[in-house]
Amino acid sequence: MGAVNLAEAKAHLSELVSKAQSGEETIITRRGQPVAKLVPIAEPKKALRSLAKFRAGLPQARRSSAELIRELRDEGF
Repeated sequence: MGAVNLAEAKAHLSELVSKAQSGEETIITRRGQPVAKLVPIAEPKKALRSLAKFRAGLPQARRSSAELIRELRDEGF
C-alpha cells in the first residue's frame, strides 16, 4: 500500500487508477494526514452472491413492514 499527497494524486490519477485495477491500494494524504484511500472495487457478481447468501440467513419477518409501521404509528411512535 503506497501513499501519495493530493497534488501527486491529481497529477497521476490515471496511473493510480491502473494500480487500483491491479489490486493495489493507495492512501491519499493532505498536509501529511491520510484523507482518502483508493482501492479496487469488489467484483459486482461476487458482491451480489455474498449479499444473497447473507439475506438467505436472516430470519423471516412475522409481519410486513407496512403492518409494523401502522402498529407503531397507532401506538404514538
